[in-house]
Amino acid sequence: MTSTKQILQPAGWAPPRGYANGVAATGRVVFVAGQIGWNGQCEFESDDLVAQVRQALANIKAVLAEAGAGPEHITRMTWYLLDKREYVARGREVGQAYREVLGQEYAIAMTAVQVAGLVEDRAKVEIEVTAVLPA
Repeated sequence: MTSTKQILQPAGWAPPRGYANGVAATGRVVFVAGQIGWNGQCEFESDDLVAQVRQALANIKAVLAEAGAGPEHITRMTWYLLDKREYVARGREVGQAYREVLGQEYAIAMTAVQVAGLVEDRAKVEIEVTAVLPA
């Protein structure tokens, strides 16, 4: 099952790296609550940012699978980060973790913001997703 997504790229704009400026899609909408870097038993296995990103993305993939969806159906991601400097400095490692879990799926409108804190004290990142499956 593949989703039909249209990348929204205004003429003359430089293409973004690793995401899309906008995505249009039709079908069944799936909303995934913010996922953090703990496992299915709500236990953190690491305090490392990249390890938590990898786990949060794996959690997202697992929730999507419950709806019969996969990374190819993701249309929007919002990342909430405690430390944007660490995120930027470790961008290559974050990108590698992303590719390991979600593959080469970059037709996704993304936003990343730094926040003062997350509900779980050990969490360094929280990621929420919207996905659209074919109708």
